[in-house]
Amino acid sequence: MPVIDMPLDELRKYRGINPKLPDFDAYWEVALREMRAVDPQVRIEKADYQLPGVECYHLYFTGVKGARIHAQYVRPAKFEGPAPAVVLFHGYSANSGDWSEKLGYASLGFHVFAMDCRGQGGKSEDVGGTIGNTLQGHIIRGVDGDPQNMLFRHIFLDAVQLTGIVMDLSEVDENRVGVTGWSQGGGITLACAALEPRVRRAAPVYPFLSDYRRVWEMDLARNAYEELRLYFRRFDPQHEREEELFAKLGYIDVHHLASRIQAEVLMGVGLMDEICPPSTQFAAYNAISSPKKLEIFPDFGHEGLPGMPDKIVQFMLGL
Repeated sequence: MPVIDMPLDELRKYRGINPKLPDFDAYWEVALREMRAVDPQVRIEKADYQLPGVECYHLYFTGVKGARIHAQYVRPAKFEGPAPAVVLFHGYSANSGDWSEKLGYASLGFHVFAMDCRGQGGKSEDVGGTIGNTLQGHIIRGVDGDPQNMLFRHIFLDAVQLTGIVMDLSEVDENRVGVTGWSQGGGITLACAALEPRVRRAAPVYPFLSDYRRVWEMDLARNAYEELRLYFRRFDPQHEREEELFAKLGYIDVHHLASRIQAEVLMGVGLMDEICPPSTQFAAYNAISSPKKLEIFPDFGHEGLPGMPDKIVQFMLGL
């Protein structure tokens, strides 16, 4: 079998190398307390776009640091009693997508929510005194200051907060909520399931934001991880703060969060993935102690994985 990473038997045992600081759990408890103290000021308004058999809404809420976060909400036009829900997270720089993409789940009786990550391609707000652009540099935003101001900390909290809002809706059964996403969406899926223990099913596909040091050592800090290389070139050209950088990134490393997951997990990985290396994905998967299943695609990289969307839908039907 062609490989770009470790042999499969080694991947199944790999636990990751990015450092984890002793106060990791305390860091996230502080973050969650901040999130819970926010008045979300939820607003749901009917969208201009509508289709037969479903209802389409915009959902807005206030996240940490005062950002207004947007999500699409699609539900069956007719339903009886609290129903299951699925929350979708998009890839890096993208957005919540087209309304019609949610019809499959809605046709099966699900309430469907899709979050726009702050500072990326959708309608969510990016706030704060950041100098320069707000897209390139999301991984490293905040590493030179208080780590409680790291941007992906806020994005993870947005996902957790939205999922909690979904669970509180009268039309949703809080005990039947799943989360899913690919790439960045896969990383957020893992973080959300780790930080919101009521999530019942999680389906990440080739998750981003995992085991940053391993990405660096494989010389794959390009494409989605290019910010690591640009950080050194722009802000630390002699790598004097290299250890500090990776230690702080450990706070937003999903392979450290994964051990907290209580949900049942279905994960997809392509063994030829040069954007999110397989070992970084296995580091997260191997940390999960809840019931889990891994779907492996030996000849595929960071691309469509044939049959994986169907597997995820069948998995979510278990809700």
